Amino acid sequence: MTKHTSQTNTLREIPENAAGGVLHIDLDALASNWRTLRDNAGGVDTAAVVKANAYGIGIEKAVPALGKAGCSTFFVAHLSEAIRARAVAPDAAIYVLNGLFPGTCASYAEFDLRPVLGSFEDIEEWAAFSRAEGRRFKAAIHVDTGMNRLGLTVPQGLTLKDLKELNDFETALLMSHFVSAEESDNSLNLQQIEAFNAVRATLPDVPASLANSSGIFLKEKPHFNLARPGYALYGGNPTPDRTNPMKPVVGLEGRISQLRWVEVDHTVGYNGRWLALTRRRIATLSVGYADGYPRAASAHGKSGDELLAGMAIVAGQACPFAGNVSMDLITIDVTDVPEDQVKRGDTVTLIGGDLTIDEVGRRAGTIGYEILTNLGARYARVYRGGDG
Repeated sequence: MTKHTSQTNTLREIPENAAGGVLHIDLDALASNWRTLRDNAGGVDTAAVVKANAYGIGIEKAVPALGKAGCSTFFVAHLSEAIRARAVAPDAAIYVLNGLFPGTCASYAEFDLRPVLGSFEDIEEWAAFSRAEGRRFKAAIHVDTGMNRLGLTVPQGLTLKDLKELNDFETALLMSHFVSAEESDNSLNLQQIEAFNAVRATLPDVPASLANSSGIFLKEKPHFNLARPGYALYGGNPTPDRTNPMKPVVGLEGRISQLRWVEVDHTVGYNGRWLALTRRRIATLSVGYADGYPRAASAHGKSGDELLAGMAIVAGQACPFAGNVSMDLITIDVTDVPEDQVKRGDTVTLIGGDLTIDEVGRRAGTIGYEILTNLGARYARVYRGGDG
């Protein structure tokens, strides 16, 4: 097959000492997580979902590391992501999840990519292109078993066996997506498995895929022919009701720009939403929501309040946010850290240790997925490992 090259949107390197935040990415942990997921999927072929710039850590770094670990199938959301993945994985199977946009078939063929077809219109366009080119190009077909976003309905899926257009291209995969696999006892899981099995029975020779990260761990073991984990690869917990079996992949440090004392009854940050009841020492970090750290982690109230808000680890001690997260800055209360243990230019932990991506998401009233995929372009990125 032709090996393609492409200009990529890799991030310009930023020196650590000049960056407001430092993002540490462990590619060996990423590879280890893939192996753990493959083993828990009963050894079936296990893909990797690398959409959203590989959940923020970088397609150009993640895909080769996963490939060296043994992964040969990747899923992305957009055609542009697939082209980037192809540039670093010339022989892999690469699927594009978000459907076939009109007029894009030639780009899929040029880069040997596989669209995930989710409507009869998608199927008709891909079939017509394949006929015109005289080749049976590969694609996946997505059947919606409960999400109500993308995909054929189950009744439509049951008619696929009679669809003449399927003779014009190769259906390389039949797939669906769980609604609530992280909730192991949710009755929707079994309903979706049963609906997917019904459609699969009409196309028994087509490889099938249903299990996402959490789906791999369901007691029903809906592994079929291909598992396609995403979030768990990057350290997120696929089993929220149990201990996380995955290794952390991402760590984030914010750099202190300034330290100051705030006097009693003075406020911190925009709109004066945080009040010092006693004299407090405040560290200002050169990281903000423009770097992807959520504004919803802001701390409102009074010093000493027990708040579900952002937290940093400073010299081994948990320190609460103080006031609003702003565009470029976060203020934290470091009063209880000995003065000689924290100074201008030091870095403090924003993700790492007890501050897992899931915990950071919880404290911001969101999920770890959002934390990961918003990781900003202004961080210095420090990679380790990657030899698989």
